[in-house]
This record gives sequence, structure tokens and C-alpha cells, in this order.
Amino acid sequence: MHERAAEFADRARDRYGVDLDVSEFGSGTETAAAAAEAIGCETAAIASTIVVALAGSNRDGDLVAAITSGANRLDLDAVANHYGAETASMADPGDIRSVVGWSIGGVPPICHDTALPITVDPTLTHYDVVHAAAGTPSAVFAVEPDRLVDLANADVVDLTE
Repeated sequence: MHERAAEFADRARDRYGVDLDVSEFGSGTETAAAAAEAIGCETAAIASTIVVALAGSNRDGDLVAAITSGANRLDLDAVANHYGAETASMADPGDIRSVVGWSIGGVPPICHDTALPITVDPTLTHYDVVHAAAGTPSAVFAVEPDRLVDLANADVVDLTE
């Protein structure tokens, strides 16, 4: 197992007391469509963690995470509105790595270096199991949506287009 995927699994066990079954794929799972194809599930059952930077209204530089269904597109205006910011934009990859602790393409929905406010797309709750990144672009884990919401201490909010 890749070192970062093993680190993710160890963090999940240490922080949350859960043993997550991490799967790795040689072809990579960088996009929701690629992940769904590799796993053999619907694209909508892919839980993509997107880190967003807020600006304005005393929120300058704050990072938040939105866990969206792979079939949906995040609405940055809705994110800004939800958090009371003037604007929201995709976070800088360097900021994601330094604050969240993971690199784009492999950002898991849990086990972040810094606690972030997190939302979960309600579309994911329609599935028995969803699949999320596990620390690398080619590692994923399966989890029940309700369990994911609990582990991430997230709010279920539709922030998609």
C-alpha cells in the first residue's frame, strides 16, 4: 500500500477508531468518472472532497471542505453564501497541502491536519455506500454516507449547481 494511503488508514484508526478498507487502483482515480469506472459504481456514488477558500466578511483565507457527489458540480456562490463570505474560490494547492495535509486528487473527507467546516452533498445520502479518496489519487475507501457525515462532523447541505 502506498505510504500516504497507509498513513490515512492509520489516522482513521487512531482518530476515529475505525478500520477503513483502503483499495488502490493502478489506473488512478483522480476524477470521479475514473474512480467510478475503476470501482464499478455510479459516478454519483463518488464522494469528492473539494477544499474552498473564502474571502470577505471576516472570512478572508478561511478554508472549508465540501464533499460532493461525483455527478454534481460545486456552486462556489452557494458556498460563499452558506458561510457568510463575499466570495469563494478553489483553494490554492499549496494551502491545501499545508493546512489540510493532503494533496489535490487524494484529499480524503476526514483525517485533516486542521479541522475545517465540512458539508456533505445530500445526493450522497441516497446510496448505501459511497467511495472517497484515501490520501492518494489512486486510493479510495468505501463508507456508508451517514457514517461519513458523522466521522467528518459535517452538515448535509446542497451547495451544488
